[in-house]
Amino acid sequence: MALCLCLISGANAAETISPDQKKAFEGVIRDYLLKNPEIIAEAFEVLQEKQKIAEADASRAVLQSQSAVLFNDPESPVAGDRNGDVTIVEFFDYRCGVCKRVHPIVDTLMKGDGKLRRVYKDWPILGPESVFASRAALASRAQGKYLPFHNAMMEARGKLDKNAVFKIAEKAGIDLPRLVRDMDSAGITNILRRNYQLAEALKLNGTPSFVIGGHILKGGHILKGGRDLETMRQIVADTRAGK
Repeated sequence: MALCLCLISGANAAETISPDQKKAFEGVIRDYLLKNPEIIAEAFEVLQEKQKIAEADASRAVLQSQSAVLFNDPESPVAGDRNGDVTIVEFFDYRCGVCKRVHPIVDTLMKGDGKLRRVYKDWPILGPESVFASRAALASRAQGKYLPFHNAMMEARGKLDKNAVFKIAEKAGIDLPRLVRDMDSAGITNILRRNYQLAEALKLNGTPSFVIGGHILKGGHILKGGRDLETMRQIVADTRAGK
């Protein structure tokens, strides 16, 4: 308490104390902190907690303001129950190793829960080859091949360059000349731009990232990085319970 009073008094008198008094005052504070270093740790913990609360508040605000484009953008590919009570929005990059490892986990989650809805947000952040792969995948929608093409590229291992993408497309029964034409459409450019803007607004820092929430109700859980199956099941359960 004495130190607090001293600090307040010193702050109010900052313009009137002499340099010697200021030096002595700073010495008292330094000695006190050296003798009681736990105060620094406590202050740091309080600061971290305040930052977490501020980030959570900001995330909730973004989820509410971006709810429509996040959960119900008609240009985003959708799988599962289109009227499901819980939606999993997935931001991914086809060249992301963690995305590929998480892919079968999310597939298993979807297969075990018939009320889930899945929204795909192509977010190519790992270079030009990633952009090429995403444009090809989104262009495949015009041929009704997005899901098989998406799954095949997620399951592919090794280099995913232009030739590899086209080989996967051929195996998926996609008309390549048509795919190449459709890849350059302004519509695909706009989809990717919206996805980048959403990721930035949500302050996502990499792929994979997920938003799990009710696509009718505003809000949701933001997950940065991969999760195991049981963790994702629990988050889905929490979402259903309104937590």
